[in-house]
Amino acid sequence: MVQLRRAKWIPAGVVVLAVVLDLVTPTDVTSAPLLIAAPVAAAPLLSLRGIIAIGALAMIVHAGLAWVDDTFGWQRGIANQLTLLAVTVLAVLINRALEGRDARTRRARHVAAVAQSAVLPRPPSRIGELMIAARYVPAEDEAMIGGDLYVVQDTPHGVRVMVGDVRGKGLGAVSAVCADLGAFRYAADEAEDLPGLVAALERALLREGGRRGGQEQEEGFTTALIVEFAEDLGAVRVVNRGHPPPVLLDADGGATVLEPSEEAPPLGMSALGAWASPVDTFPFPPGATLICFTDGVTEARDESGTFYDASVRLPFLTGHRATAGARATPARTLHLLIEDVAHHTGGRIQDDQALLALHRPPGPPHA
Repeated sequence: MVQLRRAKWIPAGVVVLAVVLDLVTPTDVTSAPLLIAAPVAAAPLLSLRGIIAIGALAMIVHAGLAWVDDTFGWQRGIANQLTLLAVTVLAVLINRALEGRDARTRRARHVAAVAQSAVLPRPPSRIGELMIAARYVPAEDEAMIGGDLYVVQDTPHGVRVMVGDVRGKGLGAVSAVCADLGAFRYAADEAEDLPGLVAALERALLREGGRRGGQEQEEGFTTALIVEFAEDLGAVRVVNRGHPPPVLLDADGGATVLEPSEEAPPLGMSALGAWASPVDTFPFPPGATLICFTDGVTEARDESGTFYDASVRLPFLTGHRATAGARATPARTLHLLIEDVAHHTGGRIQDDQALLALHRPPGPPHA
């Protein structure tokens, strides 16, 4: 915002520079070309009135300088004035075209935001004692929804969570996301255990692949992290199907990567063979936070090609914030993580990022 305000002074600066150059150069050297550039510079930066004002100022300055130099004639006077007028009109037309494009972009982003809230609604901020925060960071501003997903659901079997990443882009990926979310919401309530939940998701993805047909039927898949919290929140059970493992932050700021005990392929590949879905159980002590994310975080690279390591950075980020006196809530933790990933990549987001933080407050649960 500050940079934009500063940039709006560029057209006026061009006019000032033209005056200075005209005054320090011989009379046979004209600054008219530089004055002509002022309305063009104003086109993407100023409003309609601002562009007209810069154009009029450039014409007045040019006429005054030519009059002082006694060079105001047909070639260096009238012709240049007409050129300035024509360029000002052109700058106005360019500005109108840019405004129309920006309006279309804003409408597209609004539609995308509505679609995202419908397809990928934000989970509740709290279920029982479990505090929850979620963020979705699109790789492209105009495409606010893609193949990354998260869902949190309170079920008769405890709080169940899914974070996933659908192969592919565009409407096909969104369709698969809808199938994943619909299958999870139904199966999370019905399945007695996580392997049963995973099996239901597999069947849903196979049906979706058959409906889409072609190459998507053979190659469509979803990397997924499926999590279940014990009723007393004392443990967390995890099934990892080809997804980046989550990071567990303890109350002391230490980080542990919850690696799967056995590798398993992504969901939607059962047509190629049968694989088990091993369930790994980890302690989830008071004050702990489980951070889940998609590969938009783990595959974020800096200029040298170094991948981002959340397990190394998270203790530093939350520890530094804690020493600054700010409470490391789940939402704040995700905010710090997203900012740090952006800093690591120099602001070049290479893939969508879906992030979920689930926090157990310190101390015994309330009755």
